[in-house]
Amino acid sequence: MILSAALRYLNQHINLEATGGKTEGLSLAPMSRLVGVLGDPQRAYPVIHITGTNGKGSVARMVTELLEASGLSVGTYTSPHLEMINERISWNGEPISDEDLGLTIGTVASAEEVAGITPSYFEILTAAAFNWFADIAVDVAVVEVGMLGRFDATNVAEATVAVLTNVGRDHTDGVGNWREAIASEKVGIVKPGCTFVCGETNPALRQILSENEAEAIWWRGEQFDCDQSLLALGGRTISLRTPSGTIEDVFLPLHGEYQADNAAVALAAVEAFFTRRLDDEVVEEAFAKVRVPGRFEIVSREPTVVLDAAHNLDGARACAITLREEFTLAGTVIVVAGFLNGRDPREMLEAIGAADAGFLIACTPDSPRAIPAPVVAAAADGLGIVAEAISSVDQAVHRALGLASPDDLVLITGSLYVVGPARTLIRTEVDA
Repeated sequence: MILSAALRYLNQHINLEATGGKTEGLSLAPMSRLVGVLGDPQRAYPVIHITGTNGKGSVARMVTELLEASGLSVGTYTSPHLEMINERISWNGEPISDEDLGLTIGTVASAEEVAGITPSYFEILTAAAFNWFADIAVDVAVVEVGMLGRFDATNVAEATVAVLTNVGRDHTDGVGNWREAIASEKVGIVKPGCTFVCGETNPALRQILSENEAEAIWWRGEQFDCDQSLLALGGRTISLRTPSGTIEDVFLPLHGEYQADNAAVALAAVEAFFTRRLDDEVVEEAFAKVRVPGRFEIVSREPTVVLDAAHNLDGARACAITLREEFTLAGTVIVVAGFLNGRDPREMLEAIGAADAGFLIACTPDSPRAIPAPVVAAAADGLGIVAEAISSVDQAVHRALGLASPDDLVLITGSLYVVGPARTLIRTEVDA
């Protein structure tokens, strides 16, 4: 298939990312059947499998850089994408080409007919990634879980190293023992014989997270951790400890204290994969190259424009802390924000710290699950925030940039369906 035909085929299938579909009654059987017809490509290489509520995309990028700096050929599968669907499937950090993406989706389309099933959008892309990684003979695949865990389509892979970044409130109603329920689902990616690298430190979840057949478990705070994280120009200087020892004063060019914790998880995962210490030079080289688009990313100056896909409460709180602790502003903060259903706009705005902003522009993400901009603006008004509603993301960004002085900071945040289009706009128009 050429890419246009492949995308038409893909879009004919249910997309739970877009619709927020049901999670009851899920099974890996259809996905297992699909990859079985393809010859189980996910078994052609070792896999580092990454789950968690927040941070798994950042950890996937860090793990990829560490493996690449170690001389390996690395396939990486992440979701959702920010600007282009090609971003989800990459080889040594480079997104798959249009031609290869069309071909590998076409292969899955042929397998669908033989398998006699109707896979979802995410299942198709996951199978396409596994198939392409086998075709190009990667040394290792770094695979990010989608919205689930035990029943996530990616879980047909048998991980050598299974990683949990953390357990937080996302894709849940927050009722009852939701943390325990999420932890139980996430730990479902841990397979017999693997090493489980656990970044979650809540002692109340320890028993649930211990109930698996891993050959070894590395706990953050015990076998590994970030022992020091200091602000530095353009990022942080961190010291990381693993069972093999400590590496001091590594520069990480990312904003946010949480990224230091993500770095500790990533380094532990790669050392668990190799079962040895990485050379200090490899670690320093790898972390110096890490970039995480859309995660507290500075994309423009005068005014400073920050993109942060703070799509859940924990992410929103981390965004507020990063802005407060790492930026000294001569001007004011202008916020552009949009959210999806399942989020309480008032709760999200409070978590982001929007009450401290000079102005808020609410926009409507391009998603069937979008909360309309006037609803978000009304929530802001209830918090005493000066706000207006502009449905179009592009128009909202233009409005914010038009209001901002060179000393101001424009924070574009909330849903990926806001941050992604805003990033495209700024790269193609504002910086042109």
